[in-house]
Amino acid sequence: MNFKEINGGVCAAQGFQASGIHCGIRKSRTKKDIALIFSSVPASAAAVYTTNLVKGAPLTVTKNNLQKSCGVAQAVICNSGNANTCNANGIEIAEQMCSLAGKALKVKPEYIIVGSTGVIGQPLDIEPIKNGIPELVKNLQANPAGSNSACEGIMTTGIVKKEIAIEFSLGGKTCHIGAIAKGSGMIHPNMATMLIFITTDAAISPELLQKALSESVADTFNMISIDGDTSTNDMTAILANGTAGNEKIISSESQDFKIFKEALNFINVKLSRKLAADGEGATKLLECIVNGASDLQTAKTVAKSVICSSLFKAAMFGADANWGRVLCAIGYSGAKVDINKIDVAFQSEAGKISVCQGGAGLDFSEEKAKEILLKPEIKILIALNDGDKTATAWGCDLTYDYVKINGDYRS
Repeated sequence: MNFKEINGGVCAAQGFQASGIHCGIRKSRTKKDIALIFSSVPASAAAVYTTNLVKGAPLTVTKNNLQKSCGVAQAVICNSGNANTCNANGIEIAEQMCSLAGKALKVKPEYIIVGSTGVIGQPLDIEPIKNGIPELVKNLQANPAGSNSACEGIMTTGIVKKEIAIEFSLGGKTCHIGAIAKGSGMIHPNMATMLIFITTDAAISPELLQKALSESVADTFNMISIDGDTSTNDMTAILANGTAGNEKIISSESQDFKIFKEALNFINVKLSRKLAADGEGATKLLECIVNGASDLQTAKTVAKSVICSSLFKAAMFGADANWGRVLCAIGYSGAKVDINKIDVAFQSEAGKISVCQGGAGLDFSEEKAKEILLKPEIKILIALNDGDKTATAWGCDLTYDYVKINGDYRS
């Protein structure tokens, strides 16, 4: 199905406003450090969280809030510059953020989704947040500028703002889905993902919203790896306020649910690519496409193993067509594959070149391969030739700048 991309980010959906300001968590006044997203009416809500056993306090509070509200929320508040993780009073601070935002917005505290991102293990002072919330609420806008400022408010080491919105139809009603994302480092499969906040004006039950989100995350955000580190604060949350006026989706068997899932997945794939391309220090987006697998899990395992290989990522930085590192990553992935059936090719806007067939090397032009691998987007095409299942994973090259960024992250 075709979806029309539009401007507006999280404000593209009807009934949503957003803002971002500098409240004083960060030392630099040039960087926004807190964001707010607000729905004019209560919305169905769903979230997916990191699998890391060490979890930021905001995730615990958000999970508790959604349980109390039976899957209903009306706002998202999120700060950057401090993860509010491994702090003795972390839960208290996160709850205070909900209480303060709820009071300012005139909504119940349990209707607030709360997030934090930044340095782990440093106390988070509630005063800058408390003092900044009135301005944050005052600055709410139902336009692209509002979404843009909220996107800036959740950024840490990323250098590219990640926003997207689409328009589509459900039962003859025009609906929208918009999103903002934060993520550049500490991104690794089998989690929720960095910080993703999604809004939609479609009407859908909390239960089916959770089902759609969880299934999409498994095929999109969980298929990204920047550096092999699963963060403590990763969360994907979505609000669906129903203001588009479509008939509420309450059946997983309905055509409308299928369309909604496709629309949400479209958004999440686009964000996955944006997140991978903006990995810390990255110069290239890597997209590993595995086909011909005997089952879906095998395809996913192979794709993720290749994307996670530091040796392979370094080779891509150097535009070195070292296909042996691809087979090496497949070999230790744990997937049950026949190495003697595997074909590998590299592709970019400069063309396509086959480098391995039947598990053995082919004669190929190193000059042509380098030309292909010097481009900013590279596809690694792997054919397992053992079935009909396929999967895609996203990552980036490993550069000198990644070490520089993380060598003085707290500075």
